[in-house]
Formats: sequence, structure tokens, C-alpha cells
Amino acid sequence: MLITVLSFLVTLGVLVVVHEWGHYRVAVACGVKVLRFSVGFGRVLWRHQRDREATEFVICALPLGGYVRMLDEREGHVQPYELDRAFNRKPLPARAAIVSAGPLANLALAVLLYAAAHMLGIVEPKAVLSAPPPASLMAAAGLDGGDWVRSWSRDGQEWQDVQSMTDLRWQITQAALAGEDLQLMVSDRDGRGNRNVQLPLSKLGVHDLDAQALKAIGLTPAFSEPVLGEIKPGGPAAAAGLRRGDRVLSIDGRDLRDAYSVREAIMQGVRDGRAREQHWRLERDGQVLELPVRPRVHEDGERQIGRIDAYVGGPAEVVTVRQGPVDALVLGARRTWEVSALTLRMLGRMVVAQASLRNLSGPLTIADVAGQSVQQGLAYYLSFLALVSVSLGVLNLLPLPMLDGGHLMYYAFEAVTGRPVSELWLARLQRGGIALLLMMMSVALYNDLARLLGLH
Repeated sequence: MLITVLSFLVTLGVLVVVHEWGHYRVAVACGVKVLRFSVGFGRVLWRHQRDREATEFVICALPLGGYVRMLDEREGHVQPYELDRAFNRKPLPARAAIVSAGPLANLALAVLLYAAAHMLGIVEPKAVLSAPPPASLMAAAGLDGGDWVRSWSRDGQEWQDVQSMTDLRWQITQAALAGEDLQLMVSDRDGRGNRNVQLPLSKLGVHDLDAQALKAIGLTPAFSEPVLGEIKPGGPAAAAGLRRGDRVLSIDGRDLRDAYSVREAIMQGVRDGRAREQHWRLERDGQVLELPVRPRVHEDGERQIGRIDAYVGGPAEVVTVRQGPVDALVLGARRTWEVSALTLRMLGRMVVAQASLRNLSGPLTIADVAGQSVQQGLAYYLSFLALVSVSLGVLNLLPLPMLDGGHLMYYAFEAVTGRPVSELWLARLQRGGIALLLMMMSVALYNDLARLLGLH
């Protein structure tokens, strides 16, 4: 819990400081007087000001954001000798640059964070597949458990190496959302028998990356051996005589080659709300055994599935993905662009009801994932920090009142018409923007709580 809270505060602090620093530095460069640089809101916990004319730097009690307060005639009296340093007196290009600098600073930070993570090296599962569901697109294309995906291509001419399972999932989901087919070069686990597999993702018409869409594609966890780990005393596995190290060969006559398939078969051991006995065939110490196993009924949201109270699966084979400085920066820029485009695409689909509002996440989810990524290692945390930084940058550029993008929208109107937005319309748009932001925050917080309570 402490790690989660601290990692969340560090995440929020870094992103807020970088965002506001972007506004601050460009404002200073444009000759605008900055009165206060604040991290957080509410009661001031710490302040520093070199002299009365310098910027006041403060840290406040509520760390959910920050702001840069600039000299502005619309917010108070400005002395005549300082009018040339007031924000509202600056030309339109300068004001637009100051406002856009915050989100752009977050996007620039994301590039550097992704690059740093790639330079450190990220340990990820190797792109060896578990068996995809029988009715999925990947199964129909001939992919099976134990296949190693080596490279991918959109046109069959230019091929890119698949560096890990994470990379493969990213490329497949990107192609699916774009409605484009994908070609994969596949071999067996030892690198023998290369073959070309065509994934006709354009036929799916996927608009949302929910669990159902991923199942339709056939994306499963990385391959792991179908062996049993820790057995919980008193559970169905222990009662059936299963032991740690047992290799599962088949369940009810169906041959199983990977741990994912075993877990899926166990989950199907419940029918009409009642557990049914399964016939297991397994290997133990070089001998083949046959045992009856009856899973217990487990409530999983609105459905009932089977559980045996045992860990299923050996450790997945992993690779370390590491790049040199130049390649890491290129990859960082590319990943920032791809995540930005994906974020905008998902937001657009949520607006037109083609994607679920469940995709919105709030501070509780961010805190939880921050804590998990810290425990996985520095490279994972930097990648997570980059992801949140991209989200913050993109969201702030949306043309919504109260956000930086809303101010840029006002400036675009001023550039076209030659006059600023009227005070009446500013007030109306501000009220609408506040209502919309409160609604988005409420949905995000509800989603957070629903995930924690297992309702999603």
C-alpha cells in the first residue's frame, strides 16, 4: 500500500511539474511575468521566492494538479510600467505558444521516458503463442500453441522484427483498430520451419479493445508449459491427488500443449451452475497417470467458472528488449506518436458510442498500476510514466473549455475573426466545460471503483 501511494505521488508530481514547467519556461521566454508556479492546490506547505519581483514557487497540500499564474489584466490590476509583461497584452502567437507548451512538454517527456526504458532494457515474454481459442481469427489462420512469431508486415514487402509478446500484441491491436490486415512470419519454438501467416484483421470491424474483441482475434498470454505449481491444501486439486510438477497432457480427451489451454479447460468444468468431474491425463516422474478432478464453482462477475485452487503454468520464456541511444529515441518518438493516435481514436469512438466508457480510468487505477510497475522494475515504471504523460498531454490538447486545448480553440477563433471570444460566450463555455469535465471524472472514478470491486 505504501509503495502504491508513494509511486502515485511521484508519478503525479513528475507529470505536473513537467507540464507546468513547459508553460513557465515559454512564458518567461515570451517576456510574460510569472507570479506563481504551484504544484498542487489548497494550503501552501512550502514556498520559495528569491525576491518580491521574482516568481513564487509553492507546493500545496492537495497534489492533484498544479498551475502557473501569470500577470494578466483580466485577473487583477496591473501597474502601468508592467503592462508589457502581462499575458493578455502579448500577441496571439506568443499566447498560443505559452498555452500549448504544457501539453507538448508532457509529450516530449514521454519520448525521453520511452527511450530511457528501451536503453535500460525491458524483460518481456518471448513472442511464443499459447493456443488461441478455436473460433478465433488466429486459430482460423493456422496459428497454434508453441508458434514463435518472428516478424510482421503490413504489405508483405517491408518486415519488422517482433521483439517480444508485448510488441506482437501492440502491432496486432494497432492493425485491428486501423482495419488493416497483418502478415506474420512464424516458426516453431526452436526457430525451425518458417511460414507466412495472413491475419485478415480488416474483416473483424473492431472498434473497441475489450475482452471480447481480443478473444475474437485470439490474443492469449505468452506460452508457458502446462505444469502445476503450488497446490492449495484442501482445494479440488489437492483432493484429486494432483501434485506440484505434474505435467497436464489432456483433459476429457483434449490434448493440451500450454498452461493457458489448461486454465481454459478448468474454467469450463462448470455446467448449469454445477461442477462436473473431468478426466485428467498427466505425466509425473516419467509415468502417465489418469485422475478424476472436480473443480469448484467460482463466481466471476455474472458467470460461473471452475477453479482447482492450484497454480497452473511454468515460467514463460523471456527476452530482454534493449536499444542503443539513437534507436531508443526513434522508438520513443514512434511509441509516443502511436499511443497519442490510439488515445485520440479511442476517445473519438467513445464520443460516438463505438467504444465503451469503461476505457476511462481515474486516479485509483493510475495509483494501482503505478505501484505494480514500480515493483516490476525501473524500466517498467518509466514506460508506465511515459504512457500517463502521453495521456495527460493529449487530453490537455482537446478543444474543451478549462483545458489548454480550449484556450487554443479560443485563439483559433480570434485568428480567424480578428476579435477575441466575448466575455458572455467565455462564461457559457466555461460552465459547459466544467460540467463535462466533472462528468468525465465521475465516470473515471466509477470505473476505478468497479474494477476494484470486480464489477468490470
